[in-house]
Amino acid sequence: MRILVTGAAGFIGFHVARRLIAGGDSVIGIDNLNDYYSVALKEARLAQLAEHGGDRFQFIRVDFSDQGSLDEALSDVTFDRIVHLGAQAGVRYSIENPRAYAASNIAGHLNILELARSRKTDHLVYASSSSVYGGNTELPFRVEDRVDHPLSLYAATKKADELMSETYAHLYRVPQTGLRFFTVYGPWGRPDMAMWLFTKAILAGEPIRVFNGGDMRRDFTFIDDVVSGVVACVRKPPLDDGALKAGGSVAPHAIYNIGNHRAEGLGRLITLIEAACGREAIKIMEPMQPGDVYATYADISAIQRDVGFEPSTTLDTGVPLFVDWYRDYHGL
Repeated sequence: MRILVTGAAGFIGFHVARRLIAGGDSVIGIDNLNDYYSVALKEARLAQLAEHGGDRFQFIRVDFSDQGSLDEALSDVTFDRIVHLGAQAGVRYSIENPRAYAASNIAGHLNILELARSRKTDHLVYASSSSVYGGNTELPFRVEDRVDHPLSLYAATKKADELMSETYAHLYRVPQTGLRFFTVYGPWGRPDMAMWLFTKAILAGEPIRVFNGGDMRRDFTFIDDVVSGVVACVRKPPLDDGALKAGGSVAPHAIYNIGNHRAEGLGRLITLIEAACGREAIKIMEPMQPGDVYATYADISAIQRDVGFEPSTTLDTGVPLFVDWYRDYHGL
């Protein structure tokens, strides 16, 4: 298949593109290479894709939130399916720069929906987020749960994406799968995530900021497991058969959690990073940050049932793999 991957220079997009290429698919990757974090890191990911993909990887630099630019860039490009992973990420940054989220996550998602509709795309798989669960307190989070109380604008934009996708599945019968990712980490990860920030600081002998006194829990999900789930979903579009789908739709639109089905304490994460780095962290205890949630924990029964998703990488295994990659990437 020929698959369009948005956010191909991003963390998850890069890994998904690489797996698709390894599986024999051709990938057209698009990304605007914005400077939310290191452009050099994004370019290094693209270099890896170009090296391993050969003529089965094509990269186009374009901002998909700009409809005119997107239409022009893809006017002569054909593809069968879309994996829409590009977005403006980050809970805290959405408080500082809300308009970036409206452009990328709202207007951008609409542009991709219109692209899928006009091209009669076989399947659109798109990124949602565990952040949509907001203030929910009943764990684990289930795709059947109400998600009406987001705690950040980022979460609100992801919930809006799901609603827009439901509309397009209903009106135009565009087959879609929305994926609520839970704290993805691993090699080639994002510099704004705790795993990177803690590793960088500990290796440099600098202090780390520990929010809520370390009393927080996250469903940390290793990138290889996430990619397996994404690719399995790409291969299996929801049927337009009127049956109830995961997430509650009777249109061809399914929503799944992609997590590790474990809620791990922040303190345990820090301990594992300290062990992998071979030194203790200098901790600065701080209160909970605006927009943050106390705990995330994914019920993955729906995606297990429908596509056979089975995460296998524990935090004990994944953290050393990330730290080893971080040392190698930075020549430490």
